[in-house]
Amino acid sequence: MKIAFVGKGGSGKTTVSSLVARFCASKGFPVMAIDADINQHMARTLGMSIDAVAVPSMGIEIDRIKEYLRGTNPRISDNASMIKTTPPGTGSRLIKVTEKNPIYDYFLKEISPEGSGKTISFMAVGPFDEGDLGVKCYHSKTGSVELLLNHLIDKEEEYVVADMTAGADSFASGLFTRFDITFVIVEPTVKSVAVYNQYKEYARDHSVLIKAIGNKAENEEDEAFLEDAVGSDLVTCLSMSSFIKKTDRGVHVPLKEIETENHNALSKIVSEINSCIKDWPKFYMQAAEFHIKNAKSWANEAVGKDLTKQIDPDFVFSR
Repeated sequence: MKIAFVGKGGSGKTTVSSLVARFCASKGFPVMAIDADINQHMARTLGMSIDAVAVPSMGIEIDRIKEYLRGTNPRISDNASMIKTTPPGTGSRLIKVTEKNPIYDYFLKEISPEGSGKTISFMAVGPFDEGDLGVKCYHSKTGSVELLLNHLIDKEEEYVVADMTAGADSFASGLFTRFDITFVIVEPTVKSVAVYNQYKEYARDHSVLIKAIGNKAENEEDEAFLEDAVGSDLVTCLSMSSFIKKTDRGVHVPLKEIETENHNALSKIVSEINSCIKDWPKFYMQAAEFHIKNAKSWANEAVGKDLTKQIDPDFVFSR
């Protein structure tokens, strides 16, 4: 399953997404974690030490991703013709969560949060480079994630966890449709609820599954506020705790030490993920929809070709 974590800045997206990734990995399931936030903190939260080897930036070196994924697809003549929304077609290379390929060889780092040999595969969009400052937005970087997810074939009990940029930035492209479920992290505040409502409104006409996770709930009053504000979309609440405070301060604590109520909350989140139904035809249809929209809006003119012809009517996702 592909899972996104979004929310207001400071709501705890990185903390919650990392906890979910660690929880799934602790059960022995394959987990891929992707830091797609402009503020790069997920690796540390997962347990990578400060002096670990730097993780290569997917956003800066997106051509490496394009070169492998386009394969022998005759509809894509070169890397320049492959944009962030380009869907796969006949001849494209599809990748799996657990396999060896040049993309993983270069970008992926293994993290073992619990020191038990159970690892999380980690990749990062990375920060701006000097040449981007003042001339590009971060969406030019997160396009690497969209392109990767367009070509990623995942199955049950495989978890692709993405820590996304704050607010509704994902709506600047079709990236918000690339997930089986999107969790909005909601604090018990009016501002945080407003971001949740904005996300729901933007996604309303696109058949995107959105649920909410309450965070930083200190008491029953906070939980009641969230239940009233969010309603049936609220899956569970994570309470303020010494475990999470230590995590937020960069102190890595074994997951087995998390409080019972927060362990139970993580179980509810994973159960919600496992209840999702994978819909590959919809996944491809939405990829084609946003690719056509981007092609007509800017990409055809930028590349000098009609990129709508990259849609392969005979292509079918299969493992």
